[in-house]
Amino acid sequence: MSPTFSTSAAFVALPIIPLLALLLLFFSHNSGLATFSSSSSSSSSSATSEFWRNFGNNASSAANNLTASLSAYQLAPAKAPRITFRKKPDYSCNTSSSAPAASPIGEAGDNRDTKLITASSSLRKLEAKLVEVRASIREAALFARNNSTPVIINHTTSTDHDYSESDQDYVPKGHIYRNPSAFHGWSYLEMEKLMKIYVYEEGERPLFHDGPCRSIYSMEGRFIHEIEKGLFRTRDPNKAVVYFLPFSVVKLVQFLYARDLHDKRPMRRVVIDYVKLLAHKHPFWNRSLGADHFMLSCHDWGPSTSSVVPHLYHRSIRALCNANTLEGFRPSKDVSIPEINLEKGEIRGLGGPSPSTRTILAFFAGHLHGYTGYLLLSQWKNKDPDVQVYEQLPRQLSYQDMMRKSKFCLCPSGYEVASPRVVEAIYAECVPVLISDGYVPPFSDVLNWKSFSLQITVTDIPNIKQILMGISTRHYLRLQRRVKMVQRHFVVNSTPLRYDVLHMILHSVWLRRLNVRFQDTFSSVTHSKLFHNQTNQNQ
Repeated sequence: MSPTFSTSAAFVALPIIPLLALLLLFFSHNSGLATFSSSSSSSSSSATSEFWRNFGNNASSAANNLTASLSAYQLAPAKAPRITFRKKPDYSCNTSSSAPAASPIGEAGDNRDTKLITASSSLRKLEAKLVEVRASIREAALFARNNSTPVIINHTTSTDHDYSESDQDYVPKGHIYRNPSAFHGWSYLEMEKLMKIYVYEEGERPLFHDGPCRSIYSMEGRFIHEIEKGLFRTRDPNKAVVYFLPFSVVKLVQFLYARDLHDKRPMRRVVIDYVKLLAHKHPFWNRSLGADHFMLSCHDWGPSTSSVVPHLYHRSIRALCNANTLEGFRPSKDVSIPEINLEKGEIRGLGGPSPSTRTILAFFAGHLHGYTGYLLLSQWKNKDPDVQVYEQLPRQLSYQDMMRKSKFCLCPSGYEVASPRVVEAIYAECVPVLISDGYVPPFSDVLNWKSFSLQITVTDIPNIKQILMGISTRHYLRLQRRVKMVQRHFVVNSTPLRYDVLHMILHSVWLRRLNVRFQDTFSSVTHSKLFHNQTNQNQ
């Protein structure tokens, strides 16, 4: 029997077909625009000491891939935040006259569909280059793990030396590095060739495009101003490797935090509105849910400020002084940066005398900040001439001179894990003794901190003298010599130089960006229009 076709049934079915097609398109769109991989670690030591191995595993395994999905939060339109300054703005840093004026928050974007397609094409070209870099780094890491013999770089055996090369000719080598060949030949040089940073121009000073340059938070301001002046900067967002969010947590606290009310809501609102604006105006945030974006903060509240935007906290690269794994810092995704106190805007006390003239075993001076400092002072203050611990240094004594006279400089964490004493010790060529739990030292993916410092837990504070007296003279001399070698990576130069602290921060950001891989992006005009329409529906 031949099948019969009902005309009435056809009239019922025909209107349903396009509806089903639209639903299918909608759900296929939400199923995933981009995938990227990122791994976390439960402890700072395992994550940093095995960075290169983790890097290789991340690239070869899809088990940790996260599927990015759009949410109402990312697509919500931004309104200009209502900002009422609690203090008069004070611009503490000199900025380049050539730096462009920042655009006000809330400025509308244009030609979004064309931007989406152009961004997708540029991203594919960039990813093709980054694939080769990842492969080279994995190869170098495998070689280092399988070969215990010194690595030959530029026909020079990798040993410890007091280098005198200029920054232009400097080649990393020696035991202060975890893998000098992977760092220099396959990573740092590739960063210099490929790294391009797009700085979002939205936002106005002082909350954006500005930061302190003469305080304990100086790295925040120095970094923002050097990037804005042109360090690895590109004006074309489609050519960018990473995207920088130029807000200053220090400035947010200074001008928006209601200290009398303990109210953080105004500063949090600004960060939320700012990211909403960028997600609405540009295609780049939603393309990766912020995974190829980064922020930088030296304020203790940097981590908590980023937490108000879930994807900024969980996906984006956060360069933080407060690098505490116990408070959500993830070494495979986030960057630990040094806390450098530039009270007068420049380095003081760089260099120190020979080890033979250092007569003090250990030294610390500082007010009571946090539980670790309390334990140190209660255990050692005025207790032992070999371990000189002061809450208030006598006026006749110089802080810098005391560090130069000491073999070991104690660097306890304060209210948070970071301490400016770590870099101050390195500047004075005094072996730093890091006393904290959960702290990831700066540039641990590249630098072998065990080769030029000591790290002890808070519970070992009563045993400090016993631990330090157990260090042989030969071992101490090696540590002190390597402290001098590692100085260049923590120096703040008026004009940034290769391998200095700003370049090291950017190299750490570069490594985390290499851990982000896109498999699919906006591939058609229809896809882009659907994205645009959904954004409008949430307005």
